[in-house]
Amino acid sequence: MTYEVHTTDLDELDTAVEYATLPVDEIGPWLGQAFADVAAYLERKGAGPVGMPFARYHRVDDATFDVEAGFTATTPVGGEGEVEPSDLPKGPAAVTLHVGPYDTVAAAYGALDAWIHDHGGEPAGDPWEVYLTDPMTEPDSAQWRTEIVMPYRVS
Repeated sequence: MTYEVHTTDLDELDTAVEYATLPVDEIGPWLGQAFADVAAYLERKGAGPVGMPFARYHRVDDATFDVEAGFTATTPVGGEGEVEPSDLPKGPAAVTLHVGPYDTVAAAYGALDAWIHDHGGEPAGDPWEVYLTDPMTEPDSAQWRTEIVMPYRVS
């Protein structure tokens, strides 16, 4: 698959999220519950959710990630239970669209990393995925659409 990369200048966004450190094979099931928890919390607080769910990933080792998953909020929130306040950063980002199953998304990350380096930059912080397709309503993983956002800075 060929990835088209475009850039955007992000505004800082308030979010509500849940955090976990998980092996790769446990991320998918955990995400569904985290998204449900965060959406319910934001609805109770009258603060969203806004837009599609996202997850930000930080590699711990070859098989484990720190994961932050949730939604943008309309206003800063305090958190409750497992739900905590967070934000998505301000600044330049390279963005691409991955179409297909989640286990093939690594190529999209590679395209973003190459684009950033080819344009004199370096990644700045952890990337995130915005899930544009709900696997519960679209069972064909070949149709799943995921936007990958990678913040960067010019070296």
